[in-house]
Amino acid sequence: MSRLSGKNQLMVLTKELLRAWEATRVSWRDEKADEFEGEYLKDLESGVNRAIHGIEKLDERLLRVRKDCG
Repeated sequence: MSRLSGKNQLMVLTKELLRAWEATRVSWRDEKADEFEGEYLKDLESGVNRAIHGIEKLDERLLRVRKDCG
């Protein structure tokens, strides 16, 4: 799997997970749901965004290295 297809897959799966959580949250509205959301999902989107940014930066640098060495 290439870095960019991995990035795209990460984006798609994260959006899918967050949509599924929103659907679940409609019927699961207790303290444990809040705890789960806070522990596992609260920072997920920002973490994924940071990972995607890192993947993009890495790809830019690898392209530059290939160009310089090729």
